[in-house]
Amino acid sequence: NIQEVKRMIKVGETLILEPKFAQHEEKYKCMVVEYDEGCVFIDYPVNIETGKISFLMDGTQLKVTYTDAENAVYIFESEVLGRLKANIPMVQLSCPTTDGFLKIQRRHFVRIGTVMDAAVHPENQEFTPFTTLTEDISAGGAALVVPKNTQIDLASKVYIWLVLPFKSGEIHYLRLKSEVIRLSEEKDGRMMLSVQFVDNAESDTQTLFRFIFEKQLERKKKELAQ
Repeated sequence: NIQEVKRMIKVGETLILEPKFAQHEEKYKCMVVEYDEGCVFIDYPVNIETGKISFLMDGTQLKVTYTDAENAVYIFESEVLGRLKANIPMVQLSCPTTDGFLKIQRRHFVRIGTVMDAAVHPENQEFTPFTTLTEDISAGGAALVVPKNTQIDLASKVYIWLVLPFKSGEIHYLRLKSEVIRLSEEKDGRMMLSVQFVDNAESDTQTLFRFIFEKQLERKKKELAQ
């Protein structure tokens, strides 16, 4: 019912929409503005890549994701039901009962070993920014190599800059607010920095999901080819 949906999605929540049968990968960002039985109303979605308002056809099948206040990611399936002209133009989306929401908590984020360019910047100039490489990454955090003689406190807040190259040729540059979780010395003498990503945009989290999923597919294909 409406009250259950309101507990799952708040007015003002940012949703990321992905058409399920689009010829090209498309993502749209929108905001929840109203509820009704079995549906939610959103403002007109904006294409994340172009920044332009988009008009989705009635009947368009969607995968919808959002991140709640506890940084848990929710996914549900939806369909464009129509448009409504009120104080602001709105789009009506179907909304499942609470059973139709799939919750992906941080502990379920897949961590994948991959070497990528990264940079680490302090929030308040506690240390000199440095460039480095990742050891592994998930949508919830990463492990990075720390150059020798770099001093970082465990309580530090940092920004991690990542360069994500996709097979399509796209390159995404992310700036992710992070908390230092652990500093450890590896058997080979390297210092490793483990961070958790916190309070970042839903679109950045979804880009990380997509990148990791693509890497997983690549590895499965290589394993099958051997």
